[in-house]
Amino acid sequence: MAKEGARPAYDPAGHDSALRAALQEVRAGRWMSMRELLEQTTTWSQWTQRTQVLAAAAAGTDVVRTWRSEEPKNVHASVMHARVCVERALRAGREGHRRTHELWQEAWHACDSAAHAAPHDPVPWVCLLALARLDEGQRWAEHRVPPPEPMLPPGPWGLLAQADKRDPYNREAHHRMLQFLYPRGDSARLAEASGYAHWAAGSAPPGSALHVLPLYVRVERYRRSGGRDAALDLHWVAEDATREARQAFHSWFELTRSDERSLLDLNHLAHALWGALQFPEATQVFDALGPYYTPLPWAYRTNEARDAGQAVDVFVQARARCRSAGRRT
Repeated sequence: MAKEGARPAYDPAGHDSALRAALQEVRAGRWMSMRELLEQTTTWSQWTQRTQVLAAAAAGTDVVRTWRSEEPKNVHASVMHARVCVERALRAGREGHRRTHELWQEAWHACDSAAHAAPHDPVPWVCLLALARLDEGQRWAEHRVPPPEPMLPPGPWGLLAQADKRDPYNREAHHRMLQFLYPRGDSARLAEASGYAHWAAGSAPPGSALHVLPLYVRVERYRRSGGRDAALDLHWVAEDATREARQAFHSWFELTRSDERSLLDLNHLAHALWGALQFPEATQVFDALGPYYTPLPWAYRTNEARDAGQAVDVFVQARARCRSAGRRT
């Protein structure tokens, strides 16, 4: 548990010390620790998370290319190549880079190769889901497949099914699907994302991270509304907001081991419980975070969403408020 008033740190590895050590090596241009870490990873959930974090660090380097040149038949290297290509394409898309389409095509072929090299791995399909958001007009047929339920919109449901087939209820796969739905139209279309999040959470078994999905949509709705308005604080204490926060706490947080929890999920849950005035439960989540935090969603409760310092301040104030309330009860 972090000390009262201690400022948390942002670390993409979080409580995963083995991942942190491998990240340091990747940033230094060395790939052996990454290979050893991935060889030792035994669950799909941890595999998905570790490959994602490693790719974010490796995307600005040649470390994976070097690994593949040394071990061209290594399946894990093929999957990491797909991860890195996708990360680069998504970054180019966010920046409006002129090579976005070229990088998108390169990433798609890398994912296809990885899917053939590792037929039981969900990550190549998760990567294809991530690329789908670059097809904003849904020109590709695989991105406008009819949904499994009438109230859901068309989308890359076949890709989601392939990921789900290999790792049912894969956390990142469903977040990638949610991100695909976000850019569609104006704020009124956010209802599609909300409907999807509640459908996914309602279909998930106890202990699944998908129970946290509705909290992300609530934050996105707040962000699009402009946030930081006193009237909008009611957004967090409304009956449905409280219900979503408590549902995520009881259906996910209380039923999972600490090493299975995403830092981003923990931050969204702590934020939702604090906003809903559920202080005892929020305190438990803050304690589980320990010395770590993520800038989002806290940055959306500041005057400047890109100011990491203000985000930390909001986090520390929220944690202190929850712990203080807990001592009085």
